[in-house]
Amino acid sequence: MRYLRFFTVSAVLIAMALSGCSPVSVRESQTGVAVVHSNIDGKGTALSLEFHKGPMHNHPSFAIWLEDLEGKFIQTLFVTKYVATGIYGHGELESGKWKAEPGAAVRPATLPYWLHKRGHLTGRVPDLPTPDNPVPDAISGATPSADFILQTKSDKILPRRFRVLLEINQAWDSNRYWTNNKYPDDFDYMTSLQPALVYAVTVDLDSDISEYYLNPIGHSHYSGKDGRLYTDLSTLTTALHIVEKVVLKIDRRAQ
Repeated sequence: MRYLRFFTVSAVLIAMALSGCSPVSVRESQTGVAVVHSNIDGKGTALSLEFHKGPMHNHPSFAIWLEDLEGKFIQTLFVTKYVATGIYGHGELESGKWKAEPGAAVRPATLPYWLHKRGHLTGRVPDLPTPDNPVPDAISGATPSADFILQTKSDKILPRRFRVLLEINQAWDSNRYWTNNKYPDDFDYMTSLQPALVYAVTVDLDSDISEYYLNPIGHSHYSGKDGRLYTDLSTLTTALHIVEKVVLKIDRRAQ
C-alpha cells in the first residue's frame, strides 16, 4: 500500500511538472471575500464570476466551464478537488461501503453533465478524473467555504458569443422525492440523492451588458448513467438553495 501511495503521488507531481501551468491561487480581497485565480497562464478572454452561497451550502462539489452556442465543450475553468482528483472525503472500500477517512472513489453521479461534456473532448465518456489522471491543478482547488470570486481566463480568445455553465452537487442530499430507498440497488445514486443542478448563461461580447446571471436550466442523471440535461426541477428542494446567485462580470474595457 505504501508503494502504491508513493506511485500515485509521484504520478500527480510528474503531471504537474509536465503541464508547466501555474496552480490555482487563493487570496483575500479587501472586503474579506476569497478570490480564486484559475488558469492563470491562459492567453484568452478574462472572466470574473461572483459566487454567492445559499442557505443549504455545505461543501458542495462543482465545475465551471465554457461551451459554444451549439453546446460544444470548450474548456473547464475550475473544478473542486474531490472530483478533480478522484479522492473524496470518504473513500470507497467496495461497492456500497465507504471508509471513514479520505480515499479514492468512483462517483459518476457527482457531476455527470460536466463529466460527459468533458469526455466528448478527451474521448472518454464520461471522463472521471482519478488519482493517477487528475484534472490539472491550474484549474482545480478546494471548495471555498463561503462566497468567493473566481478570476479566470480562457486558453484562447473566445467567440463573441459563448456560454458559461456551472454544475453543482451536494453529496447525500435527500428530500421526500429523492429518498435513500428510491433506487436501493443503485450504489451511484446513493452517493448523491438529489441530482446535480446545472446553471448556465449566454454571453454576447458585442452587447453593452457587463453583468450576467447564471440561472438553473436542469439537472443531471441521478446516478450519472448518461449526459442528458433533465429540465424538470419540480422534485428538487434543498439543492436549489445551495447557490443564492452566480454573477458573471465582463470587463468591457478589455473587450
